Amino acid sequence: MPRIAYFGPQGTFTEQAARAFDGQADLVPLPTIPKAVAAVRTGAADLACVPVENSVEGAVSATMDALAVDEPVVAVAEHVLPIRFSVLVRPGTTEIRTVASHPHALAQVQGWLSANLPEATQLAATSTAGAAVGVVEGQYDAAVTAPVAATHYPLEERATDVADERDAVTRFLLLSRPTTAPAPTGADRTSVLAVVAHQPGELQNLLTELALRGINLSRIESRPLRGRFGEYRFYLDFDGHIAEHRVGEALAALHRRSQQVRFLGSYPKADGAASLAPPGHRDIDHAASAAWLAALRTGGEA
Repeated sequence: MPRIAYFGPQGTFTEQAARAFDGQADLVPLPTIPKAVAAVRTGAADLACVPVENSVEGAVSATMDALAVDEPVVAVAEHVLPIRFSVLVRPGTTEIRTVASHPHALAQVQGWLSANLPEATQLAATSTAGAAVGVVEGQYDAAVTAPVAATHYPLEERATDVADERDAVTRFLLLSRPTTAPAPTGADRTSVLAVVAHQPGELQNLLTELALRGINLSRIESRPLRGRFGEYRFYLDFDGHIAEHRVGEALAALHRRSQQVRFLGSYPKADGAASLAPPGHRDIDHAASAAWLAALRTGGEA
């Protein structure tokens, strides 16, 4: 039974995602994203489940930074979780003067709070589950939490299925120590981070290496390099799998053009959307052109 570390405490959306990855796993809640990733690096856990981006609030910077430092880890799977909140209170609560949650969660329910708890003071907690713990301990009157929190804490649901954006989702990654990538499925994503020279055109050159090979870039994010003001580390998600010739060529080109490249994994897409190469960039096309070139070099006909 694998041990999956996750950004806890118990009762977070990350716990729900971890259970979606493996419902039989031994789940280990840890207080921060870096500690969950570190548990994989040290061998204290086999895998780690961490959030990487939210469709409303954007990238999760703590995850991006944790992927960039120390020993490499790679993503082996992703899960996209619809985000619906519950509002939990202590049994018998009649007045709600304070409501707490993680800042990202509060941002996603501002409309609901304005309509239903307009007089309540909003307070930031370290996590949605941390807010639930605060309600149990009497620090807050109500908490905006993941639905799973109601199974862990002696609280009542004042409201469920709460969300201003009905299509809001969070994407989670399942991280492992470096290992052979899952077999290609034809609906795969590859993730890398790269640092390029701080001079005109270098990022464009990097992206051109993908475009020339018919590779669709699905996400790009930047994070500042510590101690180098104005310089950034770039995170790229693109269609395809490292086992494909075009993706392998692109990764090799990124390595040649960049000051640093870190491979963050090739894994199946959660939505199953095809990542097949366009004509001219398929493995069979590369094989045919390589055979043609080899024949020319040995005196064969064009």
